[in-house]
Amino acid sequence: MKFQTHKMTVSIDEHSSHLEQFKEFYKQLDDEGKTIEVLPHQKIEDYQLKAVNATLAHVWNRNEYYRSTLEEAGFTEPKIDSLEQLASVPMLKKDVIRGDKQKILCVDPKEIGQVHLTSGTSGKPIYTSYTLADQYVYDLLPKYLELFKESDDDVAAIALPYEFALPGLGFQRLFQFAFGTAVLSLGKGGYMAPIDKSLELMKEFQATVLTTTPSYAALLAEESEKCGIKIGEDIPLKKIWLTGEGCSSTFRERLEKWWGCEVSFFYGSTECGVVGVECSKHNGYHVMEGHVKVEIVDPVSEEVLPYGRTGEIVVTTLLREGMPMVRYRTGDLGNLQKSKCDCGITMDVIQLRGRMEHMLRLGTEDYSPFLIEHFLMEIPEVGLWYHLKLDQGVLTIEAEKFRTKLSDEQLAAKIQEHMADRIGIHCEVVIRHDIPRTFGKATRVFN
Repeated sequence: MKFQTHKMTVSIDEHSSHLEQFKEFYKQLDDEGKTIEVLPHQKIEDYQLKAVNATLAHVWNRNEYYRSTLEEAGFTEPKIDSLEQLASVPMLKKDVIRGDKQKILCVDPKEIGQVHLTSGTSGKPIYTSYTLADQYVYDLLPKYLELFKESDDDVAAIALPYEFALPGLGFQRLFQFAFGTAVLSLGKGGYMAPIDKSLELMKEFQATVLTTTPSYAALLAEESEKCGIKIGEDIPLKKIWLTGEGCSSTFRERLEKWWGCEVSFFYGSTECGVVGVECSKHNGYHVMEGHVKVEIVDPVSEEVLPYGRTGEIVVTTLLREGMPMVRYRTGDLGNLQKSKCDCGITMDVIQLRGRMEHMLRLGTEDYSPFLIEHFLMEIPEVGLWYHLKLDQGVLTIEAEKFRTKLSDEQLAAKIQEHMADRIGIHCEVVIRHDIPRTFGKATRVFN
């Protein structure tokens, strides 16, 4: 195996941290020609226990809020003896940190190198502060070379927001520092980056990798036809990384056909960074266990759930000094499974089920929008833009036609019949020709 090394390394002047101890762990893996992805899972858990304890000691010593919640929970020292005991650590809820830039800050404000924030669509934003060492040293310690095949031969187009949120700059650091990949910083349709210019730049520099959201990948493909650019020929992509929005596997497969290349999911957040990445087998997300410890909890009882049970995803960051997230409730739903993947990666696998607030109550059951999208995208005559509208228990699907001679009435009847057959629900269907495109996160569900 050709073992990639980081193209660039960064040292921070006069810097010391509780995370310095883990440099030796990752250097030893490098020397052995291994990555954390393929270690026996017991070794991964041994590392995670040390990293969790280092994080607990750090927040205990450096943050009043974290220390007081740990003491209230009965801790007399910041230490657990096993990963199972992590369940005794209080969880961090979004409302506690929303709009408060210092609540869980664990460094002197002058140590902050960068601030990111969430969009605040559901209230005040959540501020996430990083030290320079967080971003340029510790975040790059774990290598995932089975998952990321990019190298200095590639040209990566990053069509993600560079304003406020983490994704654009996060991927830029990954590609440039870890792989030495040339980056085209497209952004997402800002006034300096209209879609036609983005496509021209990808063509001019022969982009081989695209990182964007599912809806924007669809929009770029649509617009390429209007611009006379042939994707697959003029733009020779070999990989698309999707992030920022969830979508179903059938939506991903539709994008693969359209773009003519492999499409994989990348799951993360501005608050927690990378959480899970899909391998080429597409059987779920491998948890990035060098960066995070993931638990699944019952949203009501807060009990930790075993493998296979679906609940809320709770994340503890392992390599953060500026603003560690300790048992952070993400609001995302999913379940964990032990890896039995043919790819050889031993890190646990997470299956996503959508966000709690987006679940659709139909009759007496809750349905994930991803599930409904999955079945809707099985109909080849349906386009990639749609709305799901729920009103007093009645689901209306607004959909567009895609390369079909079916009439609006024929397609509506086909969708109704297919959805009744696949998930046993009756839905109203409206065929539209004007579903608005968006440069932000696509809104699919309207309650």
